[in-house]
Amino acid sequence: MTKHNLGAGPDRRTVLAAGLLAPLAAPAVVRAASPEFSLKFATGQAPTHPNNVRMREAIDRIRDRTAGRIEIRLFPANQLGTETDVLSQLRVGGIELLLLSASILATLVPVAGIANTAYAFPEYDAVWKAMDGGLGRYTRAQIEKVGLLCPAKVWDNGFRQITASNRDIREPRDLLGFKVRVPPAPMLTSFFATIGASPTPMNFAEVYAALQTHVIDGQENALSLIETTKLYEVQRFCSMTGHSWDGYWPLANRRAWGRLPDDLKTILVTEFDRSVLDQRADLAERDRTLQSELTAKGMAFRDVDKAQFRAVLAKTSYYTDWKARYGTEAWSELEAVCGKLA
Repeated sequence: MTKHNLGAGPDRRTVLAAGLLAPLAAPAVVRAASPEFSLKFATGQAPTHPNNVRMREAIDRIRDRTAGRIEIRLFPANQLGTETDVLSQLRVGGIELLLLSASILATLVPVAGIANTAYAFPEYDAVWKAMDGGLGRYTRAQIEKVGLLCPAKVWDNGFRQITASNRDIREPRDLLGFKVRVPPAPMLTSFFATIGASPTPMNFAEVYAALQTHVIDGQENALSLIETTKLYEVQRFCSMTGHSWDGYWPLANRRAWGRLPDDLKTILVTEFDRSVLDQRADLAERDRTLQSELTAKGMAFRDVDKAQFRAVLAKTSYYTDWKARYGTEAWSELEAVCGKLA
């Protein structure tokens, strides 16, 4: 009677041969026992914001592509300090990477604030033509002069809208005396002061409580930030002023970036730029749905005639003053995309 192994399994020699040949047939990814480089990456947005969702995807791809040679730890929601705090940490090397809005970066690199010029960009095509083109290159060169680097494309922060707790803002005169929180950003402070409001610079981490206790009357930000930080809980009205566009600059400490081998730098830039395109698409899609979502959560939306706001500015020295401050070269890069402003 012929003997059979239970289950008709392979004999010992077959198992050994298969074990020896398996690595040749399907090589496994060999990961470093411990990372060669460990970087801290700070952002100011909630973990659910598209910035952090897409940044985590980039970090995962970087880990896989480098076989674990580089570890990037993401710290969202101002975990490491306020926007101005983490900018200081980046400069001294306390953190290596930072995603920071142009409006805050302007406190250190003034020309970064040119992206916030009120009613400069009519739509997104103009934004990306400028920021991925001549204006972006000019700004990067100025960033490098303060010891930082911007190795990848600018992320989207969106067009900024005004929210209020007890004032329905429909036209410029409705902003007279309105105590509005702005980031500590000269361009945004200038816009609201010029139009007759009372701008109050404040780090974003303090905004919810300040609105809740009526220290301020309102604030201005993109809809995605209003939604992820639940400002709809303490704000009743949202006026779609679209008065300013803002973006997030991916910044690196120069010394930390310089220590990375070129192959790792290439992978980081490639994956960050892949995720930024996804993030830009996310925000564009979210803008199409957030108004109805926030309406369902109790916010009342108002469309405004933006031409009225722009006309008020045109009667002042707002544009000519900022042209003088930024200089002809930077202003020319802006107007090459947006048309004549001053």
